[in-house]
Order: sequence, then structure tokens, then C-alpha cells
Amino acid sequence: MKKTGPKRGLVTMRDVAQSTGFSPATVSIVLNNAPLARYIAPSTRQRIEETAKRLGYRPNAMARFLRSRRSQSIGVMLFDVTDPFCTPILRGIENALYPLGYLPIFADAHNQRDRFERYLEMLLERHVDGLIVVANWLFVDIHILADLNKQAIPAATIGWQIPGNRVSSVMVDNEAGGRLALEHLYQLGHRRIAIIRGPKRLIDSATRWRGIQKFAQSSKLELDPGLILQIPDVFDPNASFEHGYRLTDELLQQKKKFTAILAFDDLTALGAMRALAKAGISVPDQCSVTGFDDVAISALAAPSLTTVRQPLETMGGTAVSIVMDAIKAGHENRDWAAVSQKLHPELVIRDSTRTN
Repeated sequence: MKKTGPKRGLVTMRDVAQSTGFSPATVSIVLNNAPLARYIAPSTRQRIEETAKRLGYRPNAMARFLRSRRSQSIGVMLFDVTDPFCTPILRGIENALYPLGYLPIFADAHNQRDRFERYLEMLLERHVDGLIVVANWLFVDIHILADLNKQAIPAATIGWQIPGNRVSSVMVDNEAGGRLALEHLYQLGHRRIAIIRGPKRLIDSATRWRGIQKFAQSSKLELDPGLILQIPDVFDPNASFEHGYRLTDELLQQKKKFTAILAFDDLTALGAMRALAKAGISVPDQCSVTGFDDVAISALAAPSLTTVRQPLETMGGTAVSIVMDAIKAGHENRDWAAVSQKLHPELVIRDSTRTN
């Protein structure tokens, strides 16, 4: 009786060759989609592919890497997977990589610099074809990625731009976003607006504040220095909820008069809303509140939060496109330069704001 397949263990190309009657060389050309595959009859290719599928053949990733020097994997570095900012970005990355046949390898640094550097070493040891870094608060101290170009590994950051032009980046237009938030409150008739700025060391803080200032100047809106507060420099992005609560409570304790709060991000805004609720101040009837980012919980809050949406999932997909373009250029021995893409924010009006 003719042997039709292996009885146990991994199915190899030799098993497929034995089952089809074709030579191992022919089977290898077809299953590796080698350049010579175009010279093999379609019926032969179909028979080999169908037999491989029936037997459960899976390519040997290590052997494929040794032949092509491609791991078909992309390292994805996170600083804190619990940050709600990360979730839609990761979905965008995964959705973009899946149809390309690339596997994302995720590493969470837990907001620890040493852990970040060790994970980076481990990803490079596994010969990832590219690297995407979802940056946040800790990233202000790290410029190690600037040396990646020496190893010819395409890299892109999301939410942070490394000085120079060696690493690509994807960001939202934070200045435009800051302007959108203040313009919305201004058009609703608010003039006494409390503003909770982000940490000084975070790149988003300065650009959002610049957008706020530019709109205030253009509309001749006077910003009261006594209503401008700032989140301290911290490494935990989730702490912004507590800071939003505390800073709003301080304004209330000082009996400051304001009709709206423009918060640095959604968690800060939700913290502010908690402080207002505790003080018996109704949102939006007595005070309007805006956030920034549009993380998932913003739509679920009561009342739902008006916010400036970052296209987070799109940012993840854009980073993949940038890295894959660089990988392709490397395979084709073409020159390729780092790029910086800035995406547009969108104002999402919900229930936390109303006419003053």
C-alpha cells in the first residue's frame, strides 16, 4: 500500500513530496513560492498545495529565516499595556499586520526603563524585521531607538517624535486638538474656563497648550492664570484621573469661579467630573467638561464625555505601513528615509458640554 503521509511528528516537505510523487525540489519551490514557481504547471502547484494543506504541513519558521533572513515578525514595544491609550493602537497594528502575514511580538515595559531596554535587546535577538514603539510618559527619557538605524532595522514611534530624522513617527496634531477643545467651549458661550495642562516633560502638553493659547489670542479670550493648573511630572498615565480629581477639588476649595473645565486628557477629565459630582455640581448644567484622546471609557461615562478624538487605531495602522515600506525598500536595495506623519484630530461632542 502506498504511504500517503507521516504517522506522527511534524509534516515536512519530504512528506509532501512522497505523498504527491513530485521531487522534494519541486515541492520546495512551490511551498516557498520561490521565483521558479512561475515555471511550474498550475495543476502541479495546486496538487502540491492541496496535499500540503491536507497533511497539515506548516513552514519551518527558523528554516525560512535562515534562507531569507526574514523573521516575518514585528516587535511592538509598549510602556504600559494598562494605559487605555494603547488598546485601539494595538488593534490597528494587529489588523494591519495580519493580512501581510506578519506576526506582532508584544512587549510591555511596565513603565520601567531597564525593562524597556532589556525587551528591546530580546526583540533584536529574535531578528524582528521592524519595530513599533507605542510611546507614553516614560519615553521622554529614552533615545536608544535613535541608534537602530545602525542595525538597519526600520522603526516607528507612535505618540512621540525622536529628535533628528532617523526614526519615523506617527502623531496626532496636538496643537489643532487643543484649539478644537477651547473653540468648542468658547462657541458655547464659556469665558471662565479652567484648564488642566499636561505634565511639562510630555511632548503633547506644550503643543496642546500652544493651540489653546493661539485660539485665545485670535478670539481675544482672556485666560485667567488662577484657573490654569498643571499635572505634575509622573510616569503613570493612569494617575491622571487622580490628578484631575485633586486639581479640580483645589479649585473648588479656593472658591474659584468657572463654568467649564478643559482637561489634558480623558482620564483627567473624568477625575474632574468625579470632583464636581462630589461637590454637588452638575455636569453639564453647572459646568461643562472636555477631554482629549477619546478612550473607550469616555463614551460610557455618565454623562458621556465630550472629547478630542485621536485616530488611535489609524495611527497603529499608519505605523505599520511606514515600517513595511522601509522593510520592502531594504529587500529591494532602495534608499529610504524616515518619515513623520501627523494625523488630524476630531471633536466628538457628547453630553458633558452645553451652552453657558
